[in-house]
Amino acid sequence: MASSNAKKGFDFYQFKRIPEEEQLNRSLELFNQMNRRRSIREFSNKEINKEVIKNILQIASTAPSGAHKQPWFFCVVTSKEMKKKVREAAEKEEYENYNGRMSEDWLKDLEKFDTNWEKPFLEVAPALIVVFKKTYDLEEKGKSKNYYVNESVGLACGMLLTAIHQLGLVSLTHTPSPLNFLSKLLKRPENEKPFLLIPIGYPAENAQVPRLKRKKLNEIASFY
Repeated sequence: MASSNAKKGFDFYQFKRIPEEEQLNRSLELFNQMNRRRSIREFSNKEINKEVIKNILQIASTAPSGAHKQPWFFCVVTSKEMKKKVREAAEKEEYENYNGRMSEDWLKDLEKFDTNWEKPFLEVAPALIVVFKKTYDLEEKGKSKNYYVNESVGLACGMLLTAIHQLGLVSLTHTPSPLNFLSKLLKRPENEKPFLLIPIGYPAENAQVPRLKRKKLNEIASFY
């Protein structure tokens, strides 16, 4: 018989079993929903309820992390002035990327997206979520080490994108490299490094996406 007392510092996990048939139905439904997720570069300027954005960030923060250090920080940019500054700085880096930094192979791979160094969506989208990774924590006693930082923040971003899509919004994972300008613009401390810039919102009317195909299951998985 199981003990009624949990170990010190522990709680009993509250688990609710889902019948197998329901599991199957839910998995198919969730796949069909997520398979409609696309990266969007044509946004409407329709605003998003601030409370919805807060909930999205809290969903992302439920991601697992190394030693539960939760080494992420989210900056939400909605002011027109700051979005303009972000766009100008991002386009400066992107111009250099498209005109010398990127290899010919990279540029060729990008042709199907019909994209270039100009990023107007950074001003049009109602909100920009800038994800920072905390390479270490700053505490009164000094620096505190974080573990598996990239993996942890990557998991949080995956949950962030899933939440955005499930709530009927669209997004884009934008990575103007280098990203250091975001630290300066948003005045973030030295222990935080920019990880992703994610515009979120609603798609513009008649927004278009490239005709792409995802890899089939046998191309991405093996069962042993």
